Amino acid sequence: MRYYLKTTIVVSLLLIITSCSRQEPEFVIGVSQCSQDIWREKQNAELRMGAYINGNVELRFTSANDNDERQVQQIDSLLGTGIDLLIVAPNQVKTISPAIDRAFERGVPVIVFERKTDTKKYTAFISADNHEMGHTLGEFIAQQLKGHGRVIEIMGLKGSSPAIDRHKGFAEAMSQYPDIEVVATLQGDWTEQSAVNAVKEWMNTAEGQKQAAQGIDYVFGQNDRMAMGARKALASSRRSTFSTTRYSGIDGLPGKDGGIQLVRDSLLEASYIYPTHGDKLIQLALEILEKKPYKKEYLLKSALVTRDNAYVLHMESEEIMRQSAYLDQLHEKADNYMMELDTQRAITILMEVIIFIITISAIIIITNMRRRHRLERQAFSMVVNSPLTPQPSDISPQTSDTTPQASEPRPQITEVTPEEIEQIEGDADARFLELLRQHVQEQIGNSDFGVEELAAQMGVSRVQLYRKVKQQTGRTPVDIIRLSRLNRSKILLQTTDLSVSEIAYQVGFTAPSYFTKCFKDEFGILPGDIKKN
Repeated sequence: MRYYLKTTIVVSLLLIITSCSRQEPEFVIGVSQCSQDIWREKQNAELRMGAYINGNVELRFTSANDNDERQVQQIDSLLGTGIDLLIVAPNQVKTISPAIDRAFERGVPVIVFERKTDTKKYTAFISADNHEMGHTLGEFIAQQLKGHGRVIEIMGLKGSSPAIDRHKGFAEAMSQYPDIEVVATLQGDWTEQSAVNAVKEWMNTAEGQKQAAQGIDYVFGQNDRMAMGARKALASSRRSTFSTTRYSGIDGLPGKDGGIQLVRDSLLEASYIYPTHGDKLIQLALEILEKKPYKKEYLLKSALVTRDNAYVLHMESEEIMRQSAYLDQLHEKADNYMMELDTQRAITILMEVIIFIITISAIIIITNMRRRHRLERQAFSMVVNSPLTPQPSDISPQTSDTTPQASEPRPQITEVTPEEIEQIEGDADARFLELLRQHVQEQIGNSDFGVEELAAQMGVSRVQLYRKVKQQTGRTPVDIIRLSRLNRSKILLQTTDLSVSEIAYQVGFTAPSYFTKCFKDEFGILPGDIKKN
């Protein structure tokens, strides 16, 4: 009876979970960001909003923090989780290409965005025209200088395609003005501090001191942060020759301390809007995944920001940001409403299931009582009617007082009970789950370990593994691996002095930021808060 009751309860609970859980995503998209800054934070927010609007997309983010080797590892790790499409911004032109090739050769569509790569193994490329930006800023600076002056250029990360293309465009524009001298081209890495360091190091050289004494009329930073870094470095030198120096950059971000505000407040002469357009990326990704027509090469529109239009653009950007914040609030309220609706629906279904279980249990109890009674009667009848059992008619007065003859043992009736069947099946399930646990624990620090490797070690196909694990645990194999890593990390956070990043890598995550997100989603608390407590 317990076997049938257990089966009924499991089926009923599966019905509840299926009815109340959110729809599984149709597509899983991996996003490999080469770095983490305000430009990419804005883009990631747009990607999430696009995924939310479409409703059938799950996004998995990684950030390499300008580290080539880490980005290669993160791309391979994303592929190991079974993504359907990869969006990647290569840190440098050459070094990330092999990882992109591996993704493309495995049949995973690849969208390269914002930065170029030297491989042709990609599905689509989307970016703004960096060469045009550099050329336009060069023309703007030349016009402001009226064709005469001394200029410094601060370049972005060495080897990255935006830095290369912006430099080429700027150099072409400057070549048309022989009376404008580019006295130095300094190397930065897109951060403000890199520009501060580059300018200070240059001014400490003999050539830098000589050029600084003659004054610098203009600084072109390949992004707004480096332009402001150069401004900070030159201002700290307190040379009078820098008092009239002007500055321009690229990015033109909205919001506080963004390029548009810096131009409006006269800290920069100009910026160039470098669009993030995460919504366009999601749209392009879905066109590819849904086998719809799409452009392989897609250029985003951009525009120059000057003091003539900065005030209006800043007002518009503030309004857009307010509307975006309002949409985020609506999004949150909608999620809360759906959670409440799911809870109410779950309670209703649970009550129906309880009534169903009670009814079925009663039927099973009655049926088993009747069956047991019938079997007892049959067994008793078999014993009574057995030819080895003396019948009353066979016993005569002459033989009743004689010594009874030895007889063979009476036949024993055996039956495999439902409890025994349940025990056998339960043992098999327990052995399977124990073997699964052992393999996951052995590979918990291997960031490349995924469902394919687990299925091979278990000796089953990926589909069989998914079905069996889902049936016995209610979770997918990917969930089991991720939850095992998170549980191990929680123990390490409580018992060791390792940093959050060290623990993230030790339990198989390739990006501390993604580890922190998963940890917060699972336990409702940041890993750093556990360390503090």
